[in-house]
Amino acid sequence: MRKTFMALALLALAGCGGESPRDLRKVTTSDSKEEVAAGSSDPIAVSAPNAPKIAYVYEYGYRLSAAAIPQVQRKQADLCEKQGPQVCQILDMKQSGAEGDYASGSLSLAVAAPRARSFGTELGKIAGAAEGEEVSSGISGEDLSKQIVDTEARLRARTVLRDRLMDVLANRKGTVAELVEAERGVAKVNEEIDEAKSWLAEMQGRVDYSRINMSYEAGTPSSGGFMGPIRGALGNVGTVLGAVIGFLILAAAVIVPLGLVGLGIRYGMSLYRRRTQPGEEA
Repeated sequence: MRKTFMALALLALAGCGGESPRDLRKVTTSDSKEEVAAGSSDPIAVSAPNAPKIAYVYEYGYRLSAAAIPQVQRKQADLCEKQGPQVCQILDMKQSGAEGDYASGSLSLAVAAPRARSFGTELGKIAGAAEGEEVSSGISGEDLSKQIVDTEARLRARTVLRDRLMDVLANRKGTVAELVEAERGVAKVNEEIDEAKSWLAEMQGRVDYSRINMSYEAGTPSSGGFMGPIRGALGNVGTVLGAVIGFLILAAAVIVPLGLVGLGIRYGMSLYRRRTQPGEEA
């Protein structure tokens, strides 16, 4: 019994030293088989290996007027809240202040995976009603099946080990030092189990709720072809006229004072000549 006790304590201490939740799946086959074979009074169900666990991310980009961006953003956020937290949740919402004709914004949602694609269509209709245009879209997925299955197996094995150590402590057989080592082993195993459960819940949440990222931007893209330079020139007419008028104002601010000074000097010279001419004749 004493040898068994020490083996369990050493196994708990050696197996729990410094593993992160992401590294829980990096366990040797022999270690997993030995621990899982003992069974558990509270086993953790392992997902079927053939059932894919994919975390999807949907991306949509809209172009619309600067004034319409906040309205569309609010309507899409309201639509999400109407579905309830079990279907849709707002993760992030941002908007930059409009400067002239330019404005931008973003909205990120977590939507129940079975509803994600159809919900994206509904969000697009809101932008379309505001004369918005979908300029970009994309779907990406990450297969978390192996990570989830491996983490569940490792978690079940650690639960078995924890139960065995707790049985030893309950019987109170062994020296004081051995009991202290067993308590330390239980504490470390419990910490590892909590971290694994947290990581497992995060992965499962990414699978159950797809992320929808939307971006908004005002303005029209430049177009090429024969009409491109013409549109560009017409768009720059205001800038050119402004530059010309600005130059004229600057020139007037310099030339007018200099002209007045020149006229004053000329008038003074004329008076001086008139006064000096009669004396010269005499």
